[in-house]
Amino acid sequence: MSEHRAQPELLMPQSLLSRTAEALADKYEGVFSPQTVERYVFESYTALRRTATIYNHLPALAGRFAADRLSALAQSTGAAPKDVPEVLFICVHNAGRSQMAAALLDHYGTGRVHVRSAGSAPVGAISPVVVEAMSEIGLDLGAEYPKPLTDDVVAAADVVVSMGCGDACAIYPGKRYLDWTLDDPHGQPLDVVRAIRDDLDTRVQELLRQLTTPVPA
Repeated sequence: MSEHRAQPELLMPQSLLSRTAEALADKYEGVFSPQTVERYVFESYTALRRTATIYNHLPALAGRFAADRLSALAQSTGAAPKDVPEVLFICVHNAGRSQMAAALLDHYGTGRVHVRSAGSAPVGAISPVVVEAMSEIGLDLGAEYPKPLTDDVVAAADVVVSMGCGDACAIYPGKRYLDWTLDDPHGQPLDVVRAIRDDLDTRVQELLRQLTTPVPA
């Protein structure tokens, strides 16, 4: 008997991605066609695979990425309501600054804002020292992953915060664009990453205050 068994059909990425597309098509029935949903799922898988270093969980991550992109597309086209402000954090690798900022705003926002993050040139995994620095303040980035920047998430955002990614972000009218200057935590020791984290903490809390303070009549 051969030492290498053929991979079962249900475990092949094609089948997993097709099943994911079918489930998302049901969720978005009447909003997007099954063909559009399937395209988003397979495009998301391809985009993540370009930088992935571990492939076991890639189909599941592609499903999450596609679901978030479809949600953003529905919001930007008016097919889905936006109940709270949408904030998008962007850095180069989506492995440090933007992930920390997103986690902090999600933590402090407690449902009053919705947060996304992306990278202009994402890498395969979040920086371990960033994960450690965030865990020190009780925020777990273990389930997060670097995502490429796509037009749909920019179009859905009300506020776009860029951190060192230049002109990679598409410009849409009617949005608030912020450029935060911070050191890149990549390759930095833990004490430096802590300082970056604490700087982001202050900025994020001020941004949240601006987004959630009622405007006087």
